Amino acid sequence: MANRVKGNKSKSTKKEEHHNQELLESPEALRHTLIDNTELFFKKKKNQRIVLGIGVVIALVVAGIFGYTYYMDNQNQAAQEEMFQAIFYFESDSLSKALNGDGNNYGFLEIIDEYGGTSAANLAHFYAGISFLKQGDYENAVAHLEDFSASDYLLQARAYALIGDAQMGLNQYEEAAQSYQKAADYKPNRYFTPEYLKKAAIAYEANNNYQAAADSYGRIIEEFPTSTEYQEALKHQARLEALASGQ
Repeated sequence: MANRVKGNKSKSTKKEEHHNQELLESPEALRHTLIDNTELFFKKKKNQRIVLGIGVVIALVVAGIFGYTYYMDNQNQAAQEEMFQAIFYFESDSLSKALNGDGNNYGFLEIIDEYGGTSAANLAHFYAGISFLKQGDYENAVAHLEDFSASDYLLQARAYALIGDAQMGLNQYEEAAQSYQKAADYKPNRYFTPEYLKKAAIAYEANNNYQAAADSYGRIIEEFPTSTEYQEALKHQARLEALASGQ
């Protein structure tokens, strides 16, 4: 009796192994098996509800993404149109109107409030920061410039340097030196980096950090020997090294 059961199990196992081997060797057999299993899955009402629910969720997410993108594109276009007049006032040095508008057209601050999250509002932070800096409102200048971000090497580095200028106005020399250093280290280039390193050196010296100031000039000497800041760096580095050794 026991032997017969054992024999039956052996035949069943061999039959299953043969079926699996057939699936592996025959893509057509595998395709039919997958189709049969899929049809069986969808025939069950519980599974149908699950698939339908997942499909609805995916559709809503996709619709939401497209809807948000369309909305933000429209908002950005409207903000760019509004900003045209504000930039005109900025370039004309009418900074109050550039910031607050003229009663008919938005200024940078209103564009930031009304169109937050758009690339135009991001750029408005940059212009607003410069406008406050020119007016001597250094704290607001820092706040807006810190809210600005860009991926290109020119504007982002310039924003860091302008933050440094505002911090110098607040007598925050150490913070200013760090901001200038960020500007210098952000995608270094021979056109602007020497200027930022010079500003960092000035800020470090104002904070009595003579060695750091000498090191900033040293970078100009080593990395940018053709820059207009080179001769000045040569002149000040030795002086600052002497001051540093006497500390």
